[in-house]
Amino acid sequence: MKIISYNVNGIRAAMSKNLTGWMKETNPDVLCVQETKAQPEQIETAELNEMGYFCFVHSAHRKGYSGVAIFTRIPPDNIVAGIDLHKYDSEGRVLRADFDDLTVVTVYIPNGSSTGERHQFKMDFLADFQHYISTLRETRPNIIVCGDFNIAHKPVDIYDPESHEDTSGYLPEERAWLNEFESSGMADSFREFDKNGGNYTWWDMRTFARGKNLGWRIDYLWVSQPLKNRLESAGILSDAFHSDHCPVMLQVTNISTSV
Repeated sequence: MKIISYNVNGIRAAMSKNLTGWMKETNPDVLCVQETKAQPEQIETAELNEMGYFCFVHSAHRKGYSGVAIFTRIPPDNIVAGIDLHKYDSEGRVLRADFDDLTVVTVYIPNGSSTGERHQFKMDFLADFQHYISTLRETRPNIIVCGDFNIAHKPVDIYDPESHEDTSGYLPEERAWLNEFESSGMADSFREFDKNGGNYTWWDMRTFARGKNLGWRIDYLWVSQPLKNRLESAGILSDAFHSDHCPVMLQVTNISTSV
């Protein structure tokens, strides 16, 4: 089972850059998308349906903002939008799909600021999201949590880390939260296979940083401990150019992909 997570920075813009053609070539069983920036009726799903995908969308109340989606060839047993907290759910940040014994959660964690109200909103979200995942794991132990976390975890995950220590997305309290998330029994699937630096998933387009590979690794596929022995591979698909992010991928075994 191949699962891909991708912040597309506007799904309509990504589709205009042949996202569906890329999907045909890459052939994910499940594609989790963040930052759709679209209402459900604005997302062209006919071609995706023809390709065999079921489409589930959780949009923000505010048009052109945030939003997550799951496109899956495997019919889910259950779909849940949000975490039952209106201040986050109104921004379309979390969507969950259950497949037999596996749960996939896609999340678009808020992009905060170094100080102020939006930073506090992000930190509040992180605390509430951790509680949501910990509670969910009590009944759904095999879980993949994927998406744009808007946090670079360790120095190896960001270019020139010393110059970003006061920058939102690399603040000590944000990285400490990821440490706690990991310590709770979640594994960074990419780091199970690759410990090297220079592997990023987001670049600042305003400074043409992608060509110079001055990036941040802020997109993740985290797996619960029971799934670690079912990991086949994980990687960063840096040859995709539909967004200022690139996709991340993992493959797990022992899960039916029949439709």
